[in-house]
Amino acid sequence: MNILEGKVAIITGASAGIGEATARLFASEGAKLVIGARREDKLNALAREIKNEGGSVTVLAGDVTSEDYNKKLVEIAFESYGKLDIAFNNAGTLGQPSAIADLSMENWQNIIQTNLTSGFLAAKYQIPAMQENGGSLIFTSSFVGYTAGIPMQSAYGASKAGMIGMMKCLAAEYGAQGIRVNALLPGGTDTDMAKEFGTDPAVQEFVRNIHALKRIAQPEEIAQSALYLASDASTFVTGSAMLVDGGVSINKT
Repeated sequence: MNILEGKVAIITGASAGIGEATARLFASEGAKLVIGARREDKLNALAREIKNEGGSVTVLAGDVTSEDYNKKLVEIAFESYGKLDIAFNNAGTLGQPSAIADLSMENWQNIIQTNLTSGFLAAKYQIPAMQENGGSLIFTSSFVGYTAGIPMQSAYGASKAGMIGMMKCLAAEYGAQGIRVNALLPGGTDTDMAKEFGTDPAVQEFVRNIHALKRIAQPEEIAQSALYLASDASTFVTGSAMLVDGGVSINKT
């Protein structure tokens, strides 16, 4: 039997990168999906591929910083499939790197709202939907702001560290109801967002070398860890900030 057979999952940030890879993997393991992101054309293309391979998927494009959008994602899960078991709250932004003295309020608020407020809004509607049968909430955080600081990334680090704090409190609050809440902390991953750090070969070599494995991840590798947290293989895992970072957090060479 497929690992997620009969499960219903919401995945945000599903139009590319880690979210797209996770949607493909979850669908291949039997999950019925509600996928979200801003780019409707990308979501529809992904949905067609999943359906062609026998999967079940519903699309809702929108902005994760919108409370109404987060509410609708849950409503669609129930309208389409009758329940919600898994939520992978993966949408996020790097924002505009900036020294603190030059960091505009607009940039700060955009990063905090996209990376942290969106997680609050997601949990606000996902957790009540899971209270009857339990479930697994997963947030995509980062080693940045947790095990390491990176210059010019104070807003990003603050947003991702805040997500871990929220996750731990939610795990403690709802564990008795069978709801597990965890954060996935990827290292450098070959995504469009990662390319925002720079496309210069010297920059890319530097990023590879700060990892103990001397490379960055493919999105499919991170998706495998999301699958673990979503599945019954992790039934005793909650409140965890799970590093999937290729050793960037411990590497000194």
